[in-house]
Amino acid sequence: MTPAVRFQKVSRHFGQVRAVDRVDLEIAPGEFFAMLGPSGSGKTTCLRLIAGFEQPTDGHIEIFGETAGGVPPYRRNVNTVFQDYALFPHLNVVDNVAYGLMVKGIDKTERTKAAEQALELVKLPGYGTRRPAQLSGGQRQRVALARALVNKPKVLLLDEPLGALDLKLREQMQEELKSLQRALGITFVFVTHDQGEALSMADRVAVFNNGGIVQEGTPQDIYRRPKTRFVADFVGSSNVIAPDLMTLLGGEKRWASLRPEAIQLSGNGVEAKIENTSFLGAATRLTVDIKGARLHVTLPAGTHVPTVGATVRLLWQPADVHYMDDAA
Repeated sequence: MTPAVRFQKVSRHFGQVRAVDRVDLEIAPGEFFAMLGPSGSGKTTCLRLIAGFEQPTDGHIEIFGETAGGVPPYRRNVNTVFQDYALFPHLNVVDNVAYGLMVKGIDKTERTKAAEQALELVKLPGYGTRRPAQLSGGQRQRVALARALVNKPKVLLLDEPLGALDLKLREQMQEELKSLQRALGITFVFVTHDQGEALSMADRVAVFNNGGIVQEGTPQDIYRRPKTRFVADFVGSSNVIAPDLMTLLGGEKRWASLRPEAIQLSGNGVEAKIENTSFLGAATRLTVDIKGARLHVTLPAGTHVPTVGATVRLLWQPADVHYMDDAA
């Protein structure tokens, strides 16, 4: 099967800065693919390379088997939804959504019909006559999504589109985006620095750092089996345990990852002291001192929470300890 997107040793340099450094990547047709990483890790530059807003310094990019090198953005069968939505304030919603079709020379009746269908798709029927200023942030995000979808792209690029929304609306839109992607069967490439977004929506995740991909896999693989200390710490805030401490805890002398929710309070475990507790609603997060190191423990709701300063014992299953590469 021809990949929807293929990077072969792709680099993008800005002077001495290697924003993207020899990235190899394949995204399957119909896949919801997330690029996850901190600011400056290279994920947004990769998105811009797919869109055609940037050209690679080195390497080769293909979109559905066709070379993308030198092809301008308007000739690529991709569309982008930006974080700031980039709606035209002087146009109403229908004309915003239909703008790309107007540029292509589609007649007004046909493009208006297509725009109204796209608005129904994103659950905004009847909003066509409003201006962007009359919409909430979530509604403007849906209009931007409809404007991208009306062109029927093979690849939809989403550049942190939920970043400006409040938590509840962001969670709602995560579910709706995933449902929409499944219904349409379009390849979605989603850039985010939010681990929860990437893990909850994507079929596969690529974790970026320093211009390259440090790990790629399913959300379950990335979360449960991080390859490096960076991935373990960035994706889900695992306890990263140094080799010397791991030896004291009865394990191998290697870097290891131990998820906070895998640790239990037990009378038979390793002694630790409670330094802090944080109530999170569905769980309580403990910060504990164990043999001079600081670990986090997540207790489910309803579990007895010891007081700060109390001595407890911690227990986990050997299978919950994941040993990692020595790389940072």
